[in-house]
Amino acid sequence: LSLHKNRTSLNMCSIKVKLLSFQTTLRKVCFDVLFQNPSSLFRNFFTKRTKELKPAVQSAPGWKLFGKVPPRENLPKDSKIIQQEYEARTGRMYKPPPPSARRKNIEFEPLSTTALILEDRPANLPAKSVEEALRHRQEYDEMVAEAKKREIKEAHKRKKIMRERFKQEDNIASAMVIWVNEILPNWEGMRATRRVRELWWQGLPPSVRGKVWSLAVGNELNITPELYEIFLSRAKERWKSFSETSTENDVEDAGASVADREASLELIKLDISRTFPSLYIFQKGGPYHDLLHSVLGAYTCYRPDVGYVQGMSFIAAVLILNLEEADAFIAFANLLNKPCQLAFFRVDHSMMLKYFAAFEVFFEENLPKLFLHFKSYSLTPDIYLIDWIFTLYSKSLPLDLACRVWDVFCRDGEEFLFRTGLGILRLYEDILLQMDFIHIAQFLTKLPEDITSEKLFSCIAAIQMQNSNKKWAQVSFLEIMYQT
Repeated sequence: LSLHKNRTSLNMCSIKVKLLSFQTTLRKVCFDVLFQNPSSLFRNFFTKRTKELKPAVQSAPGWKLFGKVPPRENLPKDSKIIQQEYEARTGRMYKPPPPSARRKNIEFEPLSTTALILEDRPANLPAKSVEEALRHRQEYDEMVAEAKKREIKEAHKRKKIMRERFKQEDNIASAMVIWVNEILPNWEGMRATRRVRELWWQGLPPSVRGKVWSLAVGNELNITPELYEIFLSRAKERWKSFSETSTENDVEDAGASVADREASLELIKLDISRTFPSLYIFQKGGPYHDLLHSVLGAYTCYRPDVGYVQGMSFIAAVLILNLEEADAFIAFANLLNKPCQLAFFRVDHSMMLKYFAAFEVFFEENLPKLFLHFKSYSLTPDIYLIDWIFTLYSKSLPLDLACRVWDVFCRDGEEFLFRTGLGILRLYEDILLQMDFIHIAQFLTKLPEDITSEKLFSCIAAIQMQNSNKKWAQVSFLEIMYQT
């Protein structure tokens, strides 16, 4: 009984100690809240996560009131990082601010109000002098004022973005009424009018985009939905037979070896998983995975002379997002039957070189400085144009912007693909002029994600597709005839 009493008294003491500790913490939290210190409230209760963060490396002794956690290593590089690395290595385009203005340009976030200057130093350290206390108070007031300015500036920016978005939605709604009620019912008579072409340039409303694309691309191959079902059934039969043991007669009937066909099928499956991975709708288990696989498989059976080539999945995916299954296949087959796409997807090297030569003619005409800069590094168009043309910019640009490029491409044809490439080069001309071969190739392979349609189409509009009074079709034809 005595032992039990001793244990009970020890437990009671432990509980009292814990209560006192909790009261002390609660007093400090209430004190911080009363003096407008909400960040300290979270820091007191959630200290485990802050301890896990690695402290910033200090280059000088003393207290460091404002610190930033060093960035993670081995992150994937985007275009801005590539540009910054090159500028840091070469020293170009770097202008250090003057000493007097350096403090104003520093971006910082106060950790909390009491963590700055409002509290006195610990008792074991010398007290602040009056001058130092006043200076700290002034610095604190400046920091709070800068934080308020940034907050007001960001609020104005958000309001501006919302106003532009509402304006864009209103324009789309009004344009949709015009397309549905006036243009589409009288397509053949109005498609070439100036009013329709100007409205087309501004971008098609999403609700009529698929219909306009189908009408603009046309159906010269006379493909019907029934024909699509036939080739889809053939593709499914082959997929089934590939999983079984094939006989030599089956191989001869197919006109290719089992290994080649299986490699092609595996390539389709692999590319589907890489198609717009951020959307998560074309990957396995997604709502459009089987649909995309069916369209690509049916086309492989429909055009065995072309087969499947990497990049086709992006084109088919964009069409599937805007059209029904059979209509997407019809537009896909007719689109790939155009001279430019057929040359690239059949990997006709001679024709591809002729297109590149025609592109360089207008490159030199519109951007002579950048053209000479590329020439000095022997940077040829095939390094960056192939990926753009193969996917019709759907992989290189944001999806909404790529669809607007597709809008005008359906209106103007292959000329607009190369005009868009020149517009991208014009948009980033100042940046590209400061880069070397490696950084230019990296930059153009992964374009900035913050590219906007207004800036890009403004640069595209400034590109003149005319050389010595000759248009694109004439120049490209002359290049083909000359090299032939």
